[in-house]
Amino acid sequence: MVRVFFMEKLINFNGKLVASDKNFLNHENRGLRYGDALFESIRVVDGAVIFWEDHYLRLMASMRILRMEIPMNFTLEFLEAEILKTIQSNKQETKPARVRLTVFRNNGGLYLPITNDISFCIESEALHSPFYILKEEEYKVELFKDFYVNANMLSTIKTSNRIINVVGSIFASENGYNNCILLNHQKQVVEVLNGNIFMVKANLITTPPLQDGCLNGILRKKLLEILKKVDDYELQEASISPFDLQKADELFITNSILGIRPITHYRKKEYQNEVAKNLIGKLNALSRLSSTGLKKQ
Repeated sequence: MVRVFFMEKLINFNGKLVASDKNFLNHENRGLRYGDALFESIRVVDGAVIFWEDHYLRLMASMRILRMEIPMNFTLEFLEAEILKTIQSNKQETKPARVRLTVFRNNGGLYLPITNDISFCIESEALHSPFYILKEEEYKVELFKDFYVNANMLSTIKTSNRIINVVGSIFASENGYNNCILLNHQKQVVEVLNGNIFMVKANLITTPPLQDGCLNGILRKKLLEILKKVDDYELQEASISPFDLQKADELFITNSILGIRPITHYRKKEYQNEVAKNLIGKLNALSRLSSTGLKKQ
């Protein structure tokens, strides 16, 4: 008889490793009650936390915006070590992994908390590839118009208030779409359900500005850095209307886990992916540079 052993998945809760099936949170959790939480989705490859400094700085800025108390030990080095501890506990130190780092205000109070102190939770799961891979299969999107994004500073940070993304994902699934495009109250394109959006027309690449309500995405930031150094394309951060999308040559999505994902169809329009193909290599090179730099520290 062959025995199959399943490794217990471990979660890092405030620096302590606990089994994922243990009840280490309760009904008073403010993330559950009020969405009083932030999170970062992070890619880790061979023990290197990709674009870690950018993730860390965004998290610190977001905690200040939400008036969370930042612990004295919440340094770049401390949180990186806690991420790697979690990865190692799940035997993923030589594999690519997806990490979710969640920070939430501690229990107590109603809308007004009784404390601004925080707790953190780190989860990890294996990924299939250490590199960003451009998937070329059919990928259909549609506008999601049931609800709109409120364009303000809160919409640019990664809080756990993602109900529009949840409902939009259900809408997409029920109607045979792979993703949906979110709009703000001015009916301008903001982003897709799981990342930022870029539009290509000839050699002009456009992405919505932060003031239109889009997430201040890490991959968005890195791609802007890449495009500013490339002479082949002109880059602009400018409002995009749904009508503009149908005149584009190419549309693609970015986020920290998938990298770049081309959109193949929006309504009756079919799109190319040549620019996305060109940029994925540059993004992988920048990712490797980030990884090498971290290992040397």
